[in-house]
Amino acid sequence: MKNNYFKKQRIGLFVVFLAFLSMNGIAQNQQAPFPKDTLIKAAREIMLSTHFCALVTIDSTGLPQVRTMNPFPLKDDMVIWFATGRKSRKVKDMRHNPNVCVYFADHKNASGYVTINGKAEVIDDRELLVKMKRDYWESIPNWQDIFVLIKITPVTMDVTNYARGIAGDPETSRAPRVIFSE
Repeated sequence: MKNNYFKKQRIGLFVVFLAFLSMNGIAQNQQAPFPKDTLIKAAREIMLSTHFCALVTIDSTGLPQVRTMNPFPLKDDMVIWFATGRKSRKVKDMRHNPNVCVYFADHKNASGYVTINGKAEVIDDRELLVKMKRDYWESIPNWQDIFVLIKITPVTMDVTNYARGIAGDPETSRAPRVIFSE
């Protein structure tokens, strides 16, 4: 009983400490105060270790639609690029509502996940498409006429990377979040 009392006292002090950090702008998350650059580095590790991700759009009826996508290699700016058919439903969805979510996870190795909420832009620029061309497109007749690019600019990003000790809040399970400037 005495042991429980001291546990509660330590937890109470820890909560007060986190509240103090949060009020002073030091903590960026509900849990441990991970610096933005640490979270971005941890997110990049997860994102670069996965070949595929899920892209979530909102259709014209307001329902989420999930697709498996193969992103282009990630650059330093954390902008995510895809190519897709210009007549695809996802292009129609994004033109109607540019708010999207991209989910990266390595479930096989249980290393963590990254969820990026962002703004999608359909880029119909053949010159840029040719610059970003993937080798296997050569086998697709008229690929320049078929594909458009999708650019996802991140707004927020939730990160869990177990190897780096970055995990969800023990009480709420909410992952640490990065807020990007729009």
